[in-house]
Amino acid sequence: MSRPNTRSKNKRHRTENTDDPSSEILRKIHLTGELSESDISQLYSLWKPTCHGCRVNSKDSPNCFCGLIPPPNGTRKTGLWQKMSDLIVSLGPDPSKDLRSSNDTPAGLTNLGATCYANSILQCLYMNTLFRAGIFSVEPEILKRHPVLDQLARLFAQLHSSKMAFIDSAPFIKTLELDNGVQQDSHEFLTLFLSLLEHSLNQSKGSTAKTIVQDLFRGSVSNLTRCSVCGKDSEASSKTEDFYELELNIKGLNSLDESLDDYLSLEQLHGENQYFCESCGMRVDATRCIKLRSLPPVLNFQLKRYVFLPKTTTKKKITSAFSFPRIIDMGKKAQNPPESDLIYELSAILIHKGTAVNSGHYVAHIKDENSGQWWEFDDEHVSKLGFHPFGENSSKSSKKLETLQSVDCPVKDEHVVNGGHVDTGGLSVSGSNLFAHEEIFSSTDAYMLMYNCISINGCEVKSHRTCRVDDMGLNAKSSALPLHLSEEIQELNTSYDTACKEYQAKKDSQVAYISERREEVKSFLSEAPVKPLEEPYCWISTDWLRQCSIDNSVIQCSHGKVPITKVTQMKRLSKTIWQKLLSKYGGGPTLTNGDYCIDCIKERAGTSVSADDYRERRASFRELAEACLAGNQPNSSYFVSKTWLVHWLRRKNADCPSDADAGPTSSLRCPHGDLLPEQAAGAKRVVVPESLWLFFYETACSVKPDDLLGCFAFPSDSVPCEICSRDLSEVACLEGSIRAAKLRQRQNHEKLIQGKSFALNPGCKYFLIPSWWLAKWRAYLNATGKNTSYSLEPESLEVIIDSLICKQHSRLLEKPLELVCKRGVINQRVSTTDGLTIIPESDWKLFCEEWNLPEAKGIRAEITLTNSSSSGLLGSCKEMPISDEDVKHSIDESNDELEAREPFIITVPEICESCIGEKESCELMRKLNYSEGDICVHLVRGKEVPRSILEASCAASEPDRRTSKRSRKTSFGNSINLNVSATTSIYQLKMMIWEAFGVVKENQKLHKGSVEIEGDTATLADKNIFPGDVLWVRDTEIHENRDIADELSEQKTEAQLVEEGFRGTLLISDVYIQDT
Repeated sequence: MSRPNTRSKNKRHRTENTDDPSSEILRKIHLTGELSESDISQLYSLWKPTCHGCRVNSKDSPNCFCGLIPPPNGTRKTGLWQKMSDLIVSLGPDPSKDLRSSNDTPAGLTNLGATCYANSILQCLYMNTLFRAGIFSVEPEILKRHPVLDQLARLFAQLHSSKMAFIDSAPFIKTLELDNGVQQDSHEFLTLFLSLLEHSLNQSKGSTAKTIVQDLFRGSVSNLTRCSVCGKDSEASSKTEDFYELELNIKGLNSLDESLDDYLSLEQLHGENQYFCESCGMRVDATRCIKLRSLPPVLNFQLKRYVFLPKTTTKKKITSAFSFPRIIDMGKKAQNPPESDLIYELSAILIHKGTAVNSGHYVAHIKDENSGQWWEFDDEHVSKLGFHPFGENSSKSSKKLETLQSVDCPVKDEHVVNGGHVDTGGLSVSGSNLFAHEEIFSSTDAYMLMYNCISINGCEVKSHRTCRVDDMGLNAKSSALPLHLSEEIQELNTSYDTACKEYQAKKDSQVAYISERREEVKSFLSEAPVKPLEEPYCWISTDWLRQCSIDNSVIQCSHGKVPITKVTQMKRLSKTIWQKLLSKYGGGPTLTNGDYCIDCIKERAGTSVSADDYRERRASFRELAEACLAGNQPNSSYFVSKTWLVHWLRRKNADCPSDADAGPTSSLRCPHGDLLPEQAAGAKRVVVPESLWLFFYETACSVKPDDLLGCFAFPSDSVPCEICSRDLSEVACLEGSIRAAKLRQRQNHEKLIQGKSFALNPGCKYFLIPSWWLAKWRAYLNATGKNTSYSLEPESLEVIIDSLICKQHSRLLEKPLELVCKRGVINQRVSTTDGLTIIPESDWKLFCEEWNLPEAKGIRAEITLTNSSSSGLLGSCKEMPISDEDVKHSIDESNDELEAREPFIITVPEICESCIGEKESCELMRKLNYSEGDICVHLVRGKEVPRSILEASCAASEPDRRTSKRSRKTSFGNSINLNVSATTSIYQLKMMIWEAFGVVKENQKLHKGSVEIEGDTATLADKNIFPGDVLWVRDTEIHENRDIADELSEQKTEAQLVEEGFRGTLLISDVYIQDT
């Protein structure tokens, strides 16, 4: 049972009306020139009834108003019925979308291009409430003298109290004169920025703001060198050095504890590095280490993820996982470990995303000191993370049960006061053990860690600076804005509120207008239909219902009336509704029921009648033309082109003559103006009756009246052109002689024409011919049909033989192809491009006859075997009975001996090694200096390399072979053709492979044949890789994948000889103060 055809079940089929009344009306108008009211009703479809409830609008009916507006929840792509959001887009962006979700949500900072490094540091500083309070306490006159400090205070004030969800950082970046298009290192920015603030705040008269940077971030260390003989410390060991962050190595280290141990580890000084001890008076062994003297309230750990590679003189990022705790006891790391715990809690994590050193993206995860919530600051976007620095559902943490020391008695401030720092040697606590779960976090991108000193068991660890801030009323929980900043922020918020209200008012007005407009259209459409034909009506463009004004010019003809061709683009509505629309929306022009265009109707009638007549005449002649093409019309009088007639019959639904009807005999006319012989190309003809010819002639002249030669009449008794006939006869004779010569050569060289190798015998006489000439000769003889004209006769054999002899030494300039001996049979390798091919003496003699070449010019060749140590077949066999087994055994031994003796070719004349060597050197230099060519690279998956790829990779290249540039997928992997040059480096080639296959360059094992290609700095010419070569690569999957854009960006940055850094900015300038 056959399946039902459902392909067109959902298509709307057009009803076929063969008896269209409109065509009869147009024919009547064309004949009489009269037009009645009923004719107008029929032509303009006024007779069609007013419909209701149709699914779609009927364009053929001017009385159908269904489907012009979408259903209640529907929309249109354009016009009045678009989505409301699309219609109000002209008002611009909604400023209320930039509102903070709540007062507790921090604000973001705009990224001006590559300023994420500065945004992250600024957010870390702002979220430190003590630092924020210190900046807010700076006197206004100091802010006026220091532009950077002034912009920082304004920025902090907006982050604190602005209603905006993100703050524009452009004024601050511009004041610092930073290049917003260049990515910088956030650690370097923080160091220089704190130094700039320290210098600027030094001008402040307030004790809190003056030393806020030193009191919060500055600690001290000493480099302790101790003699191993006398045990005394050096004089320099008592000196201290300030630090604002501890730079920790992470290469080969897994955790913050390990990095701190490495930072504080002992270094042995011996051998050439011995220390000169003044007490001992000589160079002795010693130890050196770093000791923590004092720690700041905010302790920053800079993780050294960027390492320098001496081999490549570049920097690389370490992307290994690094773990760090939420709580860390720094008392254990101090020079004199106190009895109490010196506890720091994680407060911020600076993260660098990406694998390249000079690109990527910085974000900050910061803890709110008041609520304890963690937030992610990613430029303008601020996301809530909960009580976990990487999000509540993050897997980047683990818990470990550990014992912490609790405190029994309060810790007095004088025990920890040391110039605003925590003294690591003066803290003493005692008490019981408190069990707590220590959280350990891990990250592959953490770049800087910030820890705050916290209270222990209810006793807060304070510094002298903290006490002074509290005394001034600027503690961490009440960092209110000063008056001069508060007024400015209030003005900004007021202007922001005003902009939101103005936008909302415009939006409400626009929405109200559109809604009112839609309701009006619905109301008008309900009253628009005209029921009686006698009722006055007007025409309106259908597009008006999708626009906001009336434009009837699109339905007007050139006479200013309504043509019948525009019936599908307009509707008929009552004159009352038209007057309402015109008075409300304006537009026009007004087109009433009397504005039908009689001129257009008559023109259309003439065109329609002509088309009907042409179709009828063409249909009547179609059967006659088919009969002529089949040769079934004996009473025919004129020639037409057979090809033209075939195309004429293939045309369907032709309403009028076209360009294809022109030139029925143009291909039959020769250059002399006569009939072209039928043997000529494209001169096939068909004889047609006179009536059909007159129809062809009439239509051709109507299309191209000036082209009389294209429809030149050739009666059936016309004589072909004598000149063309004679030329064709001569060509036919020449072609016949060439075919006979080719046939004779194919018969003479029956075996050689097949191109197969044949057995060679030592001692026989052979001759040598260039392989490429032999291949061209075979193609010339084997060409048949249309290929004959494209196959050229090979060059003269005598000229080719002469070109193989060097003029200087009269020796041979080409080498014969190699010989192969298998199972006692000697053959020559086959090639169509290189080397000389051996042919039998009989073929050479025939070549001499066919090409008029003296036999003495031939290059002779003889097969010779190397000497053999075996003598198994030597000696006489007379009077010795020989059995079949002996014969078989003797033949096997002979074959073994033949295979053991390597065959070679002796040529006359001899091979000119010096000229060939020079030629090969020049050819090699030419190949090594290629500027453009394609090589094929296969990505191999699996352990075994397919044999076909190995053979293709080992084979000689074919630079002229056309190849596809597309990547192709095979069962064993992908392949692609890459455009390279001789100077392309292996590194650049690996980057191309990375881009094509997504395999990072460190994981690529590149091979040519069975040889691995190594050395990224080497060029393709150094590795003898030429156009047409086939390479294959395997993905080791050792290194993790990364984005190629990072590598390209890093490569571009490393190409610069001088690293600019913050050169040219205020961060390294001596000018900090602006004169007032």
